Amino acid sequence: MNSQIVENLRKITGADWVTDDLSQMQSYLQDETEALIRVESSKDCVVVKPSSPEEISKILTYANEIMIPVIARGGGTGVCGAAVPIKPSIILSLERLNKIVEFDKKNLMITVESGVTLANLLEELNKQDKLFFPIHPGDEGAQIGGMVAVNAGGTKAVKHGIMRNHVKALEVVLPTGEIATLGGKLIKNNMGYDLLQMMIGSEGTLGVITKVTLKLYAKNKYTGTLIVSFDSRRDACDCVPKILQEGITPLAIEYMDRPISEKAAEHLGTKWPATKGSVDLMLMLDAKTEDELYDTSEQIVGICEEHNAVDSIIAETSKDQKEILAIRSNAYTPFKDHVADGLDMAVPPSAVPDFFDDISALSEKYHTEIPAVGHIGDGNIHNFILSDNGKLPSYYEEFKQEMYKIALKYGGTITAEHGTGKTRKEYMPLQFTKREIQIMEGIKKAFDPNGILNPGTIVD
Repeated sequence: MNSQIVENLRKITGADWVTDDLSQMQSYLQDETEALIRVESSKDCVVVKPSSPEEISKILTYANEIMIPVIARGGGTGVCGAAVPIKPSIILSLERLNKIVEFDKKNLMITVESGVTLANLLEELNKQDKLFFPIHPGDEGAQIGGMVAVNAGGTKAVKHGIMRNHVKALEVVLPTGEIATLGGKLIKNNMGYDLLQMMIGSEGTLGVITKVTLKLYAKNKYTGTLIVSFDSRRDACDCVPKILQEGITPLAIEYMDRPISEKAAEHLGTKWPATKGSVDLMLMLDAKTEDELYDTSEQIVGICEEHNAVDSIIAETSKDQKEILAIRSNAYTPFKDHVADGLDMAVPPSAVPDFFDDISALSEKYHTEIPAVGHIGDGNIHNFILSDNGKLPSYYEEFKQEMYKIALKYGGTITAEHGTGKTRKEYMPLQFTKREIQIMEGIKKAFDPNGILNPGTIVD
């Protein structure tokens, strides 16, 4: 990196918070994208760690003057290369913006700086037992700003939705350096275009998020985790709409192929509690009373038995519930070295059985396995494309596109929660018309006229 650029950045943040030493930058040049499909990162970069929106404003103003890209960097837990620099860039790490700004119990909201991790947030909320935040994408090292930028999901979307549903306000530094506050502690706000919602899910292309106000929720006293086992995917899938039609809204309804749950448990040194059947539904429940929890569990088991369930187990203790959730959260890890690509397509929940049938037929066509796990209650299924002796399989590209087209056939999406990033950008024409992409490009241009912020992600 040009030494003058490095020196000018040091004048903004202080010398201790800027480096272009490759040995110190290495962890900032990639994210958690599978190794076989990672985009190549530029090593001609400089990492800067500002401590305030004002410093970020100065950095972006300077970047516009010299026309150098800026990549906003959170916890690096993304899996689509969104925060990977593909050109010589300023990597803007938000790790020093790590303060809890305000815990507003009266309005059921909390305001944090964007570098606060999910673990930090949960620790703060655990100091009291009244309120909680529902979004948990699986990695507590994720930073809140990054979770907003990618519109994170997770297990509890059935009842509580995704990140977009809980963000009430943002402080953002726009690409041209202005500091803006979007939204507020309001239940209703109908003034002008909703720039707040536009910023959520923009993957660092429209602004740098520096502060987030989140909506919190009252905890129910009683919780339980129910595992229901089946001999077939279709039976498991078919009972999910029936549960929801009965007015039962679990916190989460997760689907797991049995080999995945068994390997995930073995990797953690424990055992998956279910032994009958070949696939499982994991339902997380909460209730105000113990009787309500048991009544709901009995209703669910009854519906599942009507759809040929072969077994059911309920975890009542907090310890058992955490153990089951830990196994589910670990589903990817045992396969990590064998996964070429982890897809996160979604279809309308009612289409999941047909989606699975088509995916199974595709796996037979290509003579391969497609392990599956996912948030079946909201139609979001994670399918793993396995590597071939440590390399991308020869059929990888056409195979992936056929999987995408299956999801789109049912009114689905290529990505439900991981984002577009740089690895999926080329597939946008499969899902969007040329005009729709032009509109997105126009939005990018309006926010970022010089195109300095995170080039190559979503649009150029």
